[in-house]
Amino acid sequence: MKRVEQIIGVVMLMCALVVPTFAKGNLVVYSPNSDGEIQNILYPFGEKYNIKISLQSMGTGECLSKITAEKANPQADVMFGGVNMGVYLNGKDLFQKYVAKGDENLPAGYRNTTGFFTSYLLSGSNLLVNTDLEKQLGLHITGYADLLNPVLKGKIASASPTESSSAWAQLCNILLVEGGYESQQAWNYVEQLIKQLNGKLTSGSSAVYKGVYQGEYVVGLTYEDPSVALLEDGAKNVRVVYPKEGAVWLPAASAIIANCKNVDNAKLFMDWLISDECQKIIAGTTNRPVNSKFPNTNKYLQPLSSINVAYEDIMYTATNKNAIQKKWSDLWAKNN
Repeated sequence: MKRVEQIIGVVMLMCALVVPTFAKGNLVVYSPNSDGEIQNILYPFGEKYNIKISLQSMGTGECLSKITAEKANPQADVMFGGVNMGVYLNGKDLFQKYVAKGDENLPAGYRNTTGFFTSYLLSGSNLLVNTDLEKQLGLHITGYADLLNPVLKGKIASASPTESSSAWAQLCNILLVEGGYESQQAWNYVEQLIKQLNGKLTSGSSAVYKGVYQGEYVVGLTYEDPSVALLEDGAKNVRVVYPKEGAVWLPAASAIIANCKNVDNAKLFMDWLISDECQKIIAGTTNRPVNSKFPNTNKYLQPLSSINVAYEDIMYTATNKNAIQKKWSDLWAKNN
């Protein structure tokens, strides 16, 4: 009998080790992320741990404005996406420290060295082209240089880099590959591009790729996830262009809001983002996981080996973000 009891005890212990923690309660999320990330990453987390997800989708700037306004009485627990080194340096009091379980297993460049934000996927900058409109104009767009063609004036979609994280990433990408962040040549290009926008900015990141797909614009400055998602969903009138001058991939990150109400569930979500299970999910979507041991399996994602990849000075753009945005805003005001 004693032997049977020992065996039962061992079996119960093994079950306790393999059964995932069954959490409960709520998680309030502010996010600028695309529908793909919400459906493939956020909601499966809620289902796995029996956590009710309350989501408010908005642009990165609006997320940060709300978190700042609510700082004395936080209404959200997590900012899912939109967090980067610049956000951290300019608003670390908005978030609280937490290093997710398994962080040490990530490539060194993507680990949580600040203690505040968790990188979970790689987001790339690209152009999205409406092929029907492109053909009508007799164009073949391959990079940033082509955007200065006079026939594209007023037909280029872009959000504001002071409000949209994808537009900010595009601005930094452009400055880098057009001569350097402080190069007059690069800023001359930015001013010419501003003139090409003809006074029009979209309301946010999603309005860029949707506007191109719907035929409102010929080309948009956007990012990889929603662009590739359009192809995956069967869109025949768009193509993804990685600028021949160079395209940058940056880690997308999330963070826990300081003094949030559901902190345990927020920590569990950070753990989930870099878990093997979640990274495998990401590898099969329109994104690229930060954990390099999980190769992409989505046929619509072009291999990085076939793209001219550029490498951003993340610390420089983060520490100089306000100055770069002000310079862009001054040029916008000057030309509009």
